[in-house]
Amino acid sequence: MNGDPLSSYQFLTTCPKGLASLLAPEITHLGGTDVRETVAGVQFTGTLATAYRVCLHSRLANRLLLELKTFAANDGDDLYQGLVSMPWHEHIGLHTTIAVDFSGRSQAIRNTQFGAQRCKDGIVDEIRRQRGERPSVDSKHPDIRINVRLHRGKVVVALDFAGLSLHRRGYRTSPGKAPLKENIAAALLQRAGWPKAIEQGWPLVDPMCGSGTLLIEAAMMAMRYPPGLGRDWHGFERWLGHDEAQWQTLVAEAKSAICTPPEGLEIRGYDGDITAIRRAEASVAELGLSKLISVRPRSLNTLTRPSHRSMPHGLVICNPPWGERLGDESSLTYLYRQLGEVLHREFQGWQVAIVTSNPALGRSVGLRSHKQYGLSNGALDIHLLLFTLDERNRLSDRPQVVQHKDEDAPRAIVDNPWNNVQPPAESLSSGAQMFANRLRKNSRSLSPWLKRTGVTCYRLYDADMPEYAVAVDIYDGHPHVAEYAPPKAVDEASANKRFDEVLLGVRHVLGLARGQGIATKRRQRQRGKEQYTKFAQRGERIEVKEGHATLLVNLHDYLDTGLFLDHRPLRRRLAEEAQGKHFLNLFCYTGSASVHAALGGARTSTSIDSSNTYLNWYRDNLALNGLSDRQHRAIRADGLTWLKQCDQVFDIILLDPPSFSNSRSTQVSLDIVRDQVALIDAAMAVLAPTGVLYFSNNKRGFVLAERIVERYAVEDISAQTIPEDFKRRSTIHQCWMLRHR
Repeated sequence: MNGDPLSSYQFLTTCPKGLASLLAPEITHLGGTDVRETVAGVQFTGTLATAYRVCLHSRLANRLLLELKTFAANDGDDLYQGLVSMPWHEHIGLHTTIAVDFSGRSQAIRNTQFGAQRCKDGIVDEIRRQRGERPSVDSKHPDIRINVRLHRGKVVVALDFAGLSLHRRGYRTSPGKAPLKENIAAALLQRAGWPKAIEQGWPLVDPMCGSGTLLIEAAMMAMRYPPGLGRDWHGFERWLGHDEAQWQTLVAEAKSAICTPPEGLEIRGYDGDITAIRRAEASVAELGLSKLISVRPRSLNTLTRPSHRSMPHGLVICNPPWGERLGDESSLTYLYRQLGEVLHREFQGWQVAIVTSNPALGRSVGLRSHKQYGLSNGALDIHLLLFTLDERNRLSDRPQVVQHKDEDAPRAIVDNPWNNVQPPAESLSSGAQMFANRLRKNSRSLSPWLKRTGVTCYRLYDADMPEYAVAVDIYDGHPHVAEYAPPKAVDEASANKRFDEVLLGVRHVLGLARGQGIATKRRQRQRGKEQYTKFAQRGERIEVKEGHATLLVNLHDYLDTGLFLDHRPLRRRLAEEAQGKHFLNLFCYTGSASVHAALGGARTSTSIDSSNTYLNWYRDNLALNGLSDRQHRAIRADGLTWLKQCDQVFDIILLDPPSFSNSRSTQVSLDIVRDQVALIDAAMAVLAPTGVLYFSNNKRGFVLAERIVERYAVEDISAQTIPEDFKRRSTIHQCWMLRHR
């Protein structure tokens, strides 16, 4: 069969749900007539030239089906008879491989494999009757694919004209994890107004570009680059009705229509995942678009508006991670909020388009969307949210404390300092008055240092008076009181009385009414598995600032809050030294040191801990700061076991193990006195020749083993790492700096 260039055929172009209204005008523009939207896509009438143009130019279609016959069928025999009566020898050559895609069911046909088998039998039997031989079947890579649809007793038989989905452009060298389909990306760009932005010469920025699909589709639109040119195979090429001369003519026309983009048009993509950037670079290079598309590794927290020339307007479009794709919803909430803050700060006057599968994550951005569209990416429903960034679209306030469902739950209501706070009208016992006086004295003493350094999370009191053995910490205005284990000579009643006096003194100095805003811990000495016992189930976390980092702390649920205040100087030091380095954080806890290193410019970081709870907490801290969990990895493992298997080299290593640990997850115990040599040797084995290892612990009376001092260049820097607010407890931790000799 030779296709008649002037004959008209019936076609169905399928597309993802929600795109038919965009696909219909595209088909009309490509020459289709009698265009009708359907549930599955768009039906139209057209010539072979029209079909070839769709294969070359359609940015939105999935499959293009050339309808060959429609008939009624009640069972498998009817299906077979309908197929065997068609002139397949006019469509399929003898040495052409075939496959049948069957969809639908009836009372008699309940299995798609059965339906496909009966259709295949009909096709090959007709060709064998005409030619004496049957064609071969290749279900994975056929030359020609036949599409058969059964619905309400009616069968539509069609030739899959393109052979594969038209969303496959051919430029993806490696798609990466959870890629956005190319035709979905094109649709998102159209919905976001990119064609109009091209006319106005606006730039486009994708701050989370991944493998670069949105960037490439945007560039192809700007250059009128036919998306089908990159495909090296089309199903119609082995169809006997194919007109090769006409196809080559249309290919030549498509190539000649490619234009240069408007003068000065810029398309930029960033991502914190260096591997994703490399994939994007490879795909951009495959299409020869490196002069138009710029991709660079950059975390969200460092994103700024392009500044080398005036850019008052532009389009930001991004496809952040979804809960179904990457990460968990807790971390993603912080990531989306960070995205909203960066957009609001850097891109006033621009248009923004954000893709998400979870509308709740979209609301976490904190900006008002003026338009939303729904569509499908494979089996997943996704949403496109459009924003205009102007003075009317204000960023909603970020709540500092997630309130407990109990309306009487304590909440902090004051900020530091409290020099002018009016104490509550509540009489104080002599003990409470004495404690309050000490708090005021400490506050006056620390005030100049706090103002000079900008520190907002600090220790206000640390068992200054033996009879009040508590630590009072302030986290951005939120007080936290933790009791040390009282001496055995102090009976329980006396201990309770003193603790009540502490709380009364804290409330008096901070101006808190009874029941307001003090997180308390009746702390006991705990060992082994008990050291991580959960105190409550409130799940409340607040955000605090430390240097350039924003960190999450939990004042109620655990023995510790998620941020060891005494290590503040060491974290600052790591941030200052991390630029361009590979950082390893062993026993990373909630990863605050890794966040500081990342914000300080660490090229990569790897954080190891045996607790899923703390690793998830760390991932939330990463997201809160707009940092990529691909560039800054979190690994659940026992530290020593992981070190023995590690084949990487690091420039900076932080080794801050607990004094003792008995992990249920790994069944491995750790005693820092017993295991210090094995730990340090294993860590030094993965330290670069010019690298530095910081080893710290809070074990009272700990002495560094002589073998360590003999093997490595060791410097005791404990005094340099004790902050001003811990001077009274200068032995709270020890810290050494180790290098290779």
